[in-house]
Amino acid sequence: MTGPRIALALAATLLTTSLTGAQAQDYPSRPVKVIVPFGAGGPADVTARQIGSILQESFGQAFVIENRTGAGGVIGTQDVVKSPPDGYTLLMMSNTQTANESLVPQRKYELMRDLAPIASVNYSDLVLVVHPSVQAKTLQEFIALAKSQPGKLNYASSGQGTPYHMAGELFKAMAGIDLVHVPYRNSGEARSGVIGGQVQMMIDAVPAMAPNVAENQVRALATTGKARSTVLPNAPTVIEAGIPGYEATIWLGLMAPAGTPKPIIDKLNTAVNAVVKRPDIVKLWTQQGAVPMSMTAEEFDKFLRGDIVKWAEVVKKFDKPPQ
Repeated sequence: MTGPRIALALAATLLTTSLTGAQAQDYPSRPVKVIVPFGAGGPADVTARQIGSILQESFGQAFVIENRTGAGGVIGTQDVVKSPPDGYTLLMMSNTQTANESLVPQRKYELMRDLAPIASVNYSDLVLVVHPSVQAKTLQEFIALAKSQPGKLNYASSGQGTPYHMAGELFKAMAGIDLVHVPYRNSGEARSGVIGGQVQMMIDAVPAMAPNVAENQVRALATTGKARSTVLPNAPTVIEAGIPGYEATIWLGLMAPAGTPKPIIDKLNTAVNAVVKRPDIVKLWTQQGAVPMSMTAEEFDKFLRGDIVKWAEVVKKFDKPPQ
């Protein structure tokens, strides 16, 4: 490259850096849209609204939450992928998106190619519950019941690839039982299905299902973390109940369309990390059974790539592809 060309390239780089820096300094100058590819009332929706409200106060601009459900989170994710990479359309995502990298080969995007990690948010253990009519008071009794009636009992989830679905399939595989998966459009409908007795079992987020356990609308048989839940201390872990090595959680994070200027990504990362470290938020989430997650954008990128590999390995272990 000749001297004049080098000078032009350097000038272009400096101009681009100056423009992106100015963008970040002014950002946000108008409302920001946060797309939640899951139904209203679930952990992602509730958390997005909690964080959005605080970011609105911090930035002086509205953070508008939009629920765009369908295809196990693929539709809402695709909408974000198609959006301009300017920081004004964000995705509240979960391990649904990392699992879909293996489960939904026909999707029109690749998570780590078409989206940019912003920040992790929190994670929650799950709880395995049954309708009170189910004749099982413990997890081992439920496993025995399922083994005596292969293919006769069913479990609800909020759709293929969601943490509740994957936790259910992992449970089936490790317990050696045959349950029928009943996918609903969102977690609220799935929750209503097990509360109403249309399905026998569901594995749901502790913050979402704990109130129903307290009201005896469902019976908690086990939680899915390494240690007992502080919210549901009387429920043993699945490991305690007899399935060594079983663990499942739901975690949440934020992403933006690929190409979003790094200064904007960094500005959002700093703001979100400030939210998840706030004492009032930590206290609220702890009471609900959620644990804050604080990472840099680069750390979250590494976390996502690792989770994609993890779920790809889990899917390989299923006797047949999860339905």
